[in-house]
Amino acid sequence: MAFELPDDVLFHDDVHPSKVDMIDLFAGPGGLDVAAKWLGIHSVGIEYDTDACNTRLKAGLGTRQADVRSIGLLDHFPNAKILTGGPPCQTYSVAGSGVGRKALVRVLAFMEKIAAGEDVTAELETLDDERTGLVLEPLRWALAAIQQGRPFETIVLEQVPTVLPVWLATGEVLEDKGYKVRVGIVHTEEFGVPQTRRRAILIACRDRAAHFPEASHRRYNKRISREDGKPEFLPWETMGNALSDRPYAFDVVSNYGTGGNPKLRGRRRSDEPSATVTGKVRRNRIVSDGHDQDRLEPYEAGRLQTFPIDYPWSGLDQYQQVGNAVPPRVGAHILAAAVFGKKPRVEALDEAVSGSWKKAHEYRLHAKLEPLKGGMDIVDLADRSPQFMLDLDAITA
Repeated sequence: MAFELPDDVLFHDDVHPSKVDMIDLFAGPGGLDVAAKWLGIHSVGIEYDTDACNTRLKAGLGTRQADVRSIGLLDHFPNAKILTGGPPCQTYSVAGSGVGRKALVRVLAFMEKIAAGEDVTAELETLDDERTGLVLEPLRWALAAIQQGRPFETIVLEQVPTVLPVWLATGEVLEDKGYKVRVGIVHTEEFGVPQTRRRAILIACRDRAAHFPEASHRRYNKRISREDGKPEFLPWETMGNALSDRPYAFDVVSNYGTGGNPKLRGRRRSDEPSATVTGKVRRNRIVSDGHDQDRLEPYEAGRLQTFPIDYPWSGLDQYQQVGNAVPPRVGAHILAAAVFGKKPRVEALDEAVSGSWKKAHEYRLHAKLEPLKGGMDIVDLADRSPQFMLDLDAITA
């Protein structure tokens, strides 16, 4: 059963469809598209949620409110060479449970059939949770483009770490189709995001090596000072710096309990990065000098995701939109590595993140890229060592 769209479908062309470089599936309010804008990549986002689309339109981003299973949209953008996507993750976020394990097993079986050229549409409609099958859609788009003789040159997929087995299976299919593929985990604070957030990333390139982004900042460790660590990396970014309109030290007390105990709330200081920003971020308490302060506004939650302070969040449940988004700063690193084989200059990216969204077209990060050195530790699909498989089991447990 397809998602039901409103009668007045929302859309916007930032450029003529023939000039679109990148199709972003499950585009949300625009995390990767913001990064693409900074990098001079013309993108269009495919998104069904009305509120996210309203934010996108306010931001002037190319948008089609549509079900991503409508692969016919591929024909609307004949010169797009980049495919990106971050499918819903709810059924995989519980991969340690029986439900999550079952979802992974089923979707991997579907992937084998798709790779063999079988039509699994009818089978997908039998799933108890239709979101489970949506993780297959980027592969279907990629294979459809190949069949049309216009394969995407670059493919970038991202999701929670529990989706890593799906990306590995996707990568194997793409390698059989002539792509160079790399899969791995990125830690967002290593790219200057004031938030600890892990994402499973797939990068596939058609006619060149697939490069992973290089970290620019230190990984967060609550037992180590941010000033300590390897000198070639910058200190991790803090909530206090991101939320500079709050001129006082504060603690953020999480809505979630630690270790399943609701009485043990996670707590981070303003001189630390935020915990992962989710749609429940509005429930977190802000405490300063023993007193509760105003809770985060949507734009402040957006700052923890590295959206510009004036990004025009619109529609309902703006906190959920923020939590669903890819942090634009790490998105810029990923796209720069995948598309250009380079990395953004830290100073130029700082300017874009701290600057006004209204001036996004002026930052021209693509003209300020630097060569990659060695790249992060990544998972080569040829790696099937016992230790790697053990690590993979730990991720999905």
